[in-house]
Amino acid sequence: MDLKVMWAALVCLGGWLWFYLFLRQLIFNFATALPMLRRFQKAGDELIAPSAGRYLAVSVIVWLLVCGGTAALVLHFAALYLKISFAAGGVLGALIYIRHYGPDTKSNFNDFCSTYYRFVPDDELRTAMYNSKTGQMKARLGEMGADKAALIPEFKRDK
Repeated sequence: MDLKVMWAALVCLGGWLWFYLFLRQLIFNFATALPMLRRFQKAGDELIAPSAGRYLAVSVIVWLLVCGGTAALVLHFAALYLKISFAAGGVLGALIYIRHYGPDTKSNFNDFCSTYYRFVPDDELRTAMYNSKTGQMKARLGEMGADKAALIPEFKRDK
């Protein structure tokens, strides 16, 4: 019995890691990267290259395969109590992450900037995105004639 409890705890940790390493990236792609890319593309073609959308699509496909593959392995080979432990770990990871959800969280916006800066053709804006300097980004977007309020969200308190 003691061994089963230890395995359940280990698989629960595995479920949490599955969420944190794999599923969180997929959620980031849909909840932060996709809306931000749409904002940048809507604001103008000179702000972000079209290849950013292809990069996002490849990322979504890869993370869907990784998430689905690992979940399928657990669901196929594990006993019922281990499946429940794995799901509990995933749910725990989701509950911890829920307050950091979406592009209006400073950390997610910074993650978007550090990932997608390479697709910005303008040198000053790319440098500001790389350094996560929202003030410089707003200034450069204003110089370029883009709607900086639509591109840089008002941030929630990120604790």
